[in-house]
Amino acid sequence: MDYKNIIRDVPDYPKPGILFKDITTLWKNPSAFKSSLDELAENYRKMNITKVIGAESRGFIVGAPVAYILGAGFVPVRKKGKLPAGTISESYALEYGEAALEIHQDAIEPGENILIVDDLLATGGTCEAMIRLIRNLGGNTLGAAFLVELEFLHGREKIDAPVFSLIKYE
Repeated sequence: MDYKNIIRDVPDYPKPGILFKDITTLWKNPSAFKSSLDELAENYRKMNITKVIGAESRGFIVGAPVAYILGAGFVPVRKKGKLPAGTISESYALEYGEAALEIHQDAIEPGENILIVDDLLATGGTCEAMIRLIRNLGGNTLGAAFLVELEFLHGREKIDAPVFSLIKYE
């Protein structure tokens, strides 16, 4: 399926000079949404993934169904202060400052095989922080899968795990 023809370009969002790739048009298309999730999951069917983690909030939209397809559990990674039980956190750089992600302390058992799934790979900071969270809990990051990769931002270079992106923009 030609996903690029389904994704909407929004010029000058969120600021002038940016061409935003709006994947909500892919998500609202039932056949494109299903096909994209099936294709993401296909690469990992034989890897014994025990948990999929996805970052708030769009990573939930992609990660939870991929976990379902793989027969794995889903673990949400959230912004600081949003999870109800004991957590660990990792900071990561933003364009102007820093943010933090948290995961429940009991979300991953040592030795579990983890797949990171997110909607977009840009600079790689979020994924980098998620890999550190997984390692801190003793999990093995077997891969990072993304619907879209903005290759010109070189985020893949920061990720210490095999990366798969379904749709790439140079």
